[in-house]
Amino acid sequence: QVQLVESGGGLVQAGGSLRLSCAASGSIRSINAMGWYRQAPGKPRELVAAVASGGTTNLRDSVKGRFTISRDNAQKTVYLQMNSLKPEDTAVYYCYVRGVVFGRAGSDDYWGQGTQVTVSS
Repeated sequence: QVQLVESGGGLVQAGGSLRLSCAASGSIRSINAMGWYRQAPGKPRELVAAVASGGTTNLRDSVKGRFTISRDNAQKTVYLQMNSLKPEDTAVYYCYVRGVVFGRAGSDDYWGQGTQVTVSS
């Protein structure tokens, strides 16, 4: 019903930048929150950044001042601009969308397939 297509991951040296994109499509009627989680090997998945429908953002402390999250409501797309990347940012990054699909009353969470971000020292 809902598809999330991520792009923008890759390999970068420490101090470099990457921009992740995630576009939602399908039978989604409205989107509440959009954001990104990440999961490094052997570690739990953690919230990196989220943006609410009104534009309020939430970033984890370790990425504040380096990462910026934004969304394009018309395109149903969320972006994560990552600057000053560090080796500890290495992880699989997952896009998520909390939204309402046609035919349902409540919201659900939908996940992308994940994109690898590797930061070399």
